[in-house]
Amino acid sequence: MKLSGLLARSDKSLPGVVGIARVGRRTEALLRRVGPGDIAVLDQVDVDRATADALIQAEVAGVVNASPSISGRYPNLGPEMLVGAGITLIDGVGADALRTIKEGFRLRLHDGVVYAGEREVARGSQHTAETVADLMVEAKAGMSAQLEAFSANTIEFLRRERTLILDGVGVPNLRAPIRHRQVLVVAPGAGHAEDVKALKRYLAEHRPVLIAVESAADTLHRLGYRPNVIVGDPDVISTETLRCGAEVVIPAHFDGHAPGLERIQDLGIGAVTFPASGNAEDLALLLADAHGASLVVTAGFQATLGEFLDRGRSGSNPSTFLTRLKLGSRLVDGAAVAALHRNRVSVVAVLLLILAALVAVVVALAVSGVGGVYLDWAADTWAGFVSWIKGLFT
Repeated sequence: MKLSGLLARSDKSLPGVVGIARVGRRTEALLRRVGPGDIAVLDQVDVDRATADALIQAEVAGVVNASPSISGRYPNLGPEMLVGAGITLIDGVGADALRTIKEGFRLRLHDGVVYAGEREVARGSQHTAETVADLMVEAKAGMSAQLEAFSANTIEFLRRERTLILDGVGVPNLRAPIRHRQVLVVAPGAGHAEDVKALKRYLAEHRPVLIAVESAADTLHRLGYRPNVIVGDPDVISTETLRCGAEVVIPAHFDGHAPGLERIQDLGIGAVTFPASGNAEDLALLLADAHGASLVVTAGFQATLGEFLDRGRSGSNPSTFLTRLKLGSRLVDGAAVAALHRNRVSVVAVLLLILAALVAVVVALAVSGVGGVYLDWAADTWAGFVSWIKGLFT
């Protein structure tokens, strides 16, 4: 308290960014605690786009990373997003900083140094747009090595889980009526809420089965849709959404441990586990495939090579490529579906077309020999209608 009071008196006159420290080694849990003006203190090699997007949405003032935010293995997208959003990013302060900096400390970030009061508690490299751009150029050179590692890991994954990928062995049963129906799988990728909004016409017309991946379930619930199935760690999903009536599928390790299962049991909600090494997005796609979906539309998924490699997917999640390959032509990106369902003809254009047709008919009647007859008939009919109306009120 004394330290915070000292800084409260002095930090306003000092340069840099000031905020309350939110400290966590588990990035997912930390993202649930940060808020406007906070300084996130984490330990994550290669900050990915999803993490950066969550920090930007939380309106943090700064980020202190114990590890390199760009290691050079591949051009990850997170640091560029953070710096572009005006968030101070100090990199590589070391693991000791997470022990030195306590939750609730009032920190000041300036020129790569982290201060608590007047005391320096950590030091690293503060990124700018130029330093991030230079590191991204170097990281692009590492993509070939990542792709080679991806190929090797894909073969190993297929050898280990070929029965799951090829035959669907181990996929849990679901009550949701997926067979021969279209399925929309929503993942918590950047811009996934906008992707769902763009699919409004598709959702109204086809009413697909909704499978939500982790926090995307909260997004669907907030937009007024009830997911049929929720896949992922329940700890990142709100209680209200978990109790909406959706089936909950929890990814589990091969030893049987399923993170988040305790919370589900405490809430008294039924759930099934899905033992597999793939990420939650891939498991959601495998569920749709194994239960006979006629078409699988995705929203919030990675589409480009850079996004695919983001978060080290080439090394840690080789199931991504194999899962998409298995679904083949039944897998469609939501952006393409939204474009096909977009209303290309405006209401104004339709009204103008009708008006032009009416004008053409009137002109044709006026210049034709029988036009006068029709106009007299119309005038007599209108006069009779007006007289009838007047008779009702006399």
